[in-house]
Amino acid sequence: MRWEDGRRSDNVEDRRGQSPGYSAAGAAPLLLRFLPAMIRSKTGRVILIVGVLAIFGGKLMGIDVLSLLTGGGGSTAQQGQEFSQQEQQQAEFVSVVLADTEDTWKEIFRQQGAAYREPTLVLFTGRVNSACGMASAAVGPFYCPGDQKLYIDLSFFHDLKARHGAPGDFAQAYVIAHEVGHHVQTLLGISQQVQQLGRGKSKAQVNALSVRQELQADCFAGVWGHSAKNPLDPGDLEEALRAATAIGDDRLQREAGGRVVPDSFTHGSSAQRVTWFRRGFDSGKLEQCDTFSAGI
Repeated sequence: MRWEDGRRSDNVEDRRGQSPGYSAAGAAPLLLRFLPAMIRSKTGRVILIVGVLAIFGGKLMGIDVLSLLTGGGGSTAQQGQEFSQQEQQQAEFVSVVLADTEDTWKEIFRQQGAAYREPTLVLFTGRVNSACGMASAAVGPFYCPGDQKLYIDLSFFHDLKARHGAPGDFAQAYVIAHEVGHHVQTLLGISQQVQQLGRGKSKAQVNALSVRQELQADCFAGVWGHSAKNPLDPGDLEEALRAATAIGDDRLQREAGGRVVPDSFTHGSSAQRVTWFRRGFDSGKLEQCDTFSAGI
């Protein structure tokens, strides 16, 4: 994939090297809850006054006291975090792929008479706090509909190559495009419908719905690949197909040393993931991605 000259997205939030902590915004509801009691208490009033003085005094000295208290820690550059040339190149690559998905989905939504709302992609290290809760890098890349952000620890790309045997830049791009596919599902109301359908259902039924939703995100990733603005190189499609095969539920269960249990699948088998990505890639059409009506 020839990406070096591609446009960089403005929607990348770099939290690498930061402590996840709790955001000031997240702490606000808790503060408001106890504020009346603090005002009524003499000790509480003293704490409030000292806190306000500390915040404004810190601002005058260039110190973000709220970030220190909540674990936000400021930007990566402010923390003096240094990254290798390879890590910086990966971050640049992610930004270019995200920008390419923005251009593609804007055009597709425009053709449908709708406006595409761009998601934010968060780079993190180790653990991250999102509107969907705290998550570790062990869960892999994920999309949170609560804040409409994609979360990626770049170490996943090393695992994709070393552990799963799926190297290549387009394999990595497929992963990003899949999470963007979940964002598209949120904008189209599909994610909300799946959540409603799953209420009151058995675990196996909920898993089956999850598989269809994940396979549709694979198909949406293929739709993006079909229309990618940055030119593809020979072999790029094969890289994406290897990645889809590597993270199929059946293959992951075998690698974990267990038996394959289809009722426990949440993302689909290797063959299913390849089929639906290829379907989107070959057609470039949203209507070809109806995994909920089709036999999978």
